Amino acid sequence: MVKIKICGLTSVRDILFVNQYHPDYVGFVFADSRRKVTPYIAREMIGLLSPSIKKVGVFVNEHIEKVNEISEICQLDIVQLHGNETPYYCLQVNKPVWKAVRVKDAKSLDVIKEYGSVDAILLDTFSEKQYGGTGTIFDWDMVKQAGIDQKIVLAGGLNAANVTSAIKAVRPYCVDVSSSVETDGIKDGAKIKEFIDRVRLEDKNYV
Repeated sequence: MVKIKICGLTSVRDILFVNQYHPDYVGFVFADSRRKVTPYIAREMIGLLSPSIKKVGVFVNEHIEKVNEISEICQLDIVQLHGNETPYYCLQVNKPVWKAVRVKDAKSLDVIKEYGSVDAILLDTFSEKQYGGTGTIFDWDMVKQAGIDQKIVLAGGLNAANVTSAIKAVRPYCVDVSSSVETDGIKDGAKIKEFIDRVRLEDKNYV
């Protein structure tokens, strides 16, 4: 069954939405972003989160000591590294790691073999200007051709209209969404529900 991650939660209102529609994972951004939250705000939100929903912290090129400190403060389940972190850096993280690889072309995927120790590889669309959150897709066929052995978390421009095609093309472990379940930059409960419903319907059809 394909897992679902709703990323970029910033408010108690967002927590109420995910508690109602129940994705498998939620993400809290600790890197520079309009969705950035402090560890202590995140911890307060997590205190209201359904215990069965796993907590992912998103970091970009952060000092390893700070990553481990925040992961303990917030009792994260997963650390998502979305910058230029090395395989050695990943080994120093005190939680399971999802390492993001920004996909520009087929050669972008070659680096994945260096990250054999991580729990999953997150594939996102390459941008010169930012790490993640581009709202655009990449060519999913490249993933199939790359023959990736690790679990894949698929991100980059997913929405309720295209997630069915994405699942059929990639068969990822998890799909990750943020901006497309927002309205005017704020999480939208109806869009979260629609996205989750589409993924779970596709799972039933696939089985």
